[in-house]
Amino acid sequence: MDESGTMVAVAGQAVVEERQLLKSLRWYDGFVIALCNPGFLIGSLGFVFASVGVLGAIGLWGVSAAIGLMQVFVYSETAAMFPDKAGGISLYAFEGWRRYFSVFGPIAAFGYWIGWAVVLSIFGNLIGSLIAAQWFPSAPMGGTTPGYFSTGLVNIGLPQLIGIGIIIAIWAINQLGVKLTMGVGYVTGVLLMIPLAVFIVVPYFTGDWHASNLSYVAVPGHSNFSVWMVWLFIMCWSAYGVEVCASFAPEYHDTRRDTALALRSSAVFCLAVFTLLPLGLGGVVGAAGDSGAFYVQAFGTLVGHSLGGVALVLLIASLVLSMNSATADAGRALYGISQEGMTIKQLGVLNKHHVPGRGMTVNMILNVGLILFVANNLAILYLSNIGYVFCHVLALSGFLLLRKDRPGWPRPIKLHPIWLVVAAVCLAADATMLVFGLMDQDLVALLGGYEHSGGPFILGIGILVLSVVLFFYRRAVQDKMPITLRDRDCPSMPTEAQMALLQAEMAK
Repeated sequence: MDESGTMVAVAGQAVVEERQLLKSLRWYDGFVIALCNPGFLIGSLGFVFASVGVLGAIGLWGVSAAIGLMQVFVYSETAAMFPDKAGGISLYAFEGWRRYFSVFGPIAAFGYWIGWAVVLSIFGNLIGSLIAAQWFPSAPMGGTTPGYFSTGLVNIGLPQLIGIGIIIAIWAINQLGVKLTMGVGYVTGVLLMIPLAVFIVVPYFTGDWHASNLSYVAVPGHSNFSVWMVWLFIMCWSAYGVEVCASFAPEYHDTRRDTALALRSSAVFCLAVFTLLPLGLGGVVGAAGDSGAFYVQAFGTLVGHSLGGVALVLLIASLVLSMNSATADAGRALYGISQEGMTIKQLGVLNKHHVPGRGMTVNMILNVGLILFVANNLAILYLSNIGYVFCHVLALSGFLLLRKDRPGWPRPIKLHPIWLVVAAVCLAADATMLVFGLMDQDLVALLGGYEHSGGPFILGIGILVLSVVLFFYRRAVQDKMPITLRDRDCPSMPTEAQMALLQAEMAK
């Protein structure tokens, strides 16, 4: 390997170069990457306030973040088992399930990828709405209202144009390497702390926080339990995102230590934010939530309208952080699953800056399309969550299967047996949420404020079907291998190269 991280093999006159991911990150870099998760909370908090009130939001977000915290402890073991694999928890699902039903591998992989990929369109829409509401309130808004340009399928206003521009800018930054990505992450991560402090701490000192705003709101015509389960299903997209740290396992200096510290510190931080932010902000705004414009009024109430614009800029910076992390993670997800032979070879390529540029380009094109053709953020979130939650079900069950089928595999991090029970409980909870999310699409649309048409469900299932088609194409056409539903030669122990890497990690 040369100094740039490129593998160089010389045989006669032939020189073959294979670019590798660089080991350039520490655990605190992973923590900064995971700071995208408070942005995920901000993106959907208004919908929760409006449907179940502040008390409902505090309880549901707390439960969801607690489950996410327990899951990342489980994922720390599997991440350390495969320190050479990029792509995150979907690859642990593949390793656990491949000897039983290998098709679950690409399904989990694309489910994981789409969950992260759509962050760009959701927050592009949200940032565009915030900027328009604060500084250009009379501009054409598009979406469900008149825009600059409208057809039967597309309605483009100022928010959509801003969102598309930001998506392209984030894509361009990430193409230039992980160091520039982390530079943007650190700057926006520091700025994120200011609006978090405004919402979590300031309300108690300005006199704008009122206990009377802490109420529970029932959804007419639906049982509380159904509403809770559907919201918990939707919240998985936000609260479980701390697992992003595992996607960068091959890029940490010390895979075992850095991966575990990044996962666990991020999960604890997010648990605190996901309970304290709804409590502080909810005591100010009550159930007056919406898709995002209510933050403008909240800032004006807490810090005055002159400083409110500054605070809003900082909030937008935190959303840019979320988009930045999502671009990096989703691109690595596509790269990782291609490297494992689960999708087309073209996505398993790094650019000259040692980042998966092609995967990021696919993400960019997808999200521009979503902004143009899917107007509602909760509809986008729903279609992505079908695969994302199913990926967690497969990853947790994959952890249990790996414990059973590969007991001798070296585990730099080996959890206490009680974590088998914890994983099983989280698995059952996620599977139950998934069932409610799939079965009660009318309630999902009601909570998200969009008209139920079946379109988001069809798109969400269609992406998983596409993953299977591309998997079969890779096996039969590109690799010229027979299509099988089980990998009967599944390894019970690491290869010699993997064993050397694991032993090096355990010796640190």
